[in-house]
Amino acid sequence: MRIATHILIALSLVGAWSCKSSTEPEFLFRASLLVSEDHTWFRAFKYFGEELEERSDGRIKLQTYPSEQLAKEIEAIRMIQAGVIDMTTTSALLSNWTEIMTFCEMPFLMDSMEDVDQMLNGPVGARIRSEMVTKTGLRPVGYFQAGARHLTSNRPIRHPDDLQGLIIRIPSIPAFITAWDALGAKTTPIAFSEVFTSLQQGVINAQENPLPLTKMLAMYEVQEYVNLTSHVFGWTYPVIGEKPFNEMPSDLQAVFLECARDMQAYERKLFQENDALARTELEAKGMEFIEVDREAFKQRHGNAIYNTLSTEMKEVYRSLKDTIK
Repeated sequence: MRIATHILIALSLVGAWSCKSSTEPEFLFRASLLVSEDHTWFRAFKYFGEELEERSDGRIKLQTYPSEQLAKEIEAIRMIQAGVIDMTTTSALLSNWTEIMTFCEMPFLMDSMEDVDQMLNGPVGARIRSEMVTKTGLRPVGYFQAGARHLTSNRPIRHPDDLQGLIIRIPSIPAFITAWDALGAKTTPIAFSEVFTSLQQGVINAQENPLPLTKMLAMYEVQEYVNLTSHVFGWTYPVIGEKPFNEMPSDLQAVFLECARDMQAYERKLFQENDALARTELEAKGMEFIEVDREAFKQRHGNAIYNTLSTEMKEVYRSLKDTIK
């Protein structure tokens, strides 16, 4: 019902936007983001919009809406597929459409952001990009780093045994459910924008996210500990619907992709600066950082996700484990 409501609202907006004057751009794109205006992803999109408008001589304009104002992530994907909006950021959530996306943010697959870069610039990364277009209708135009995901809670978690009875919010990603269930926690998928309220109300008592998102969500107001699980080294793709991309003439497509490459480089610089500050700021707000027995987590997790994969994806998994060092 909520998705239908968002689509009806957006459709009404589309109707209003369709009455263009001669001064309006040839292509007006709208992006829905889950992050707030001070997050590096939003700042990168703002930079992207400015560059697009300047380099296209005003022929392209991008309007970016933060904090899930237009839609939650999964709704935004569906709205792009329906031709209602044009852009968002997404990653492993697309595993609901195609299995290869399971490798985006797969728990305990990688041990550093360097591993991420190696994968995304290799054959698996190329296959992911291809299947995003052919199976979801979304074209990735780069990728943003998200950093390591850590668990926050109101009791210290040093070992998987400490997870017993802990109710953890996770995004609606099958691999996350499998991983945390295997570790002994109780999982519940909740939309990003509802995490803080759910913690306040006691619906959940833990959540996991990269440090910049943990800071953005003001977790320090409802959580005491950051447990350094580093269970995922993540990223997100800025994506545009394949249909609106193909509606642009080739010269504007070239401008769009050039600006997107610069957006990725710009976001990487912002991320590196912001990630270094996030821990300091969370500690200043009173959160205590807990070193965990990450090897015990990996051992307890074992082959939980691997065993859920198809035969073909198991081969992909083994190839990644063999090549990522």
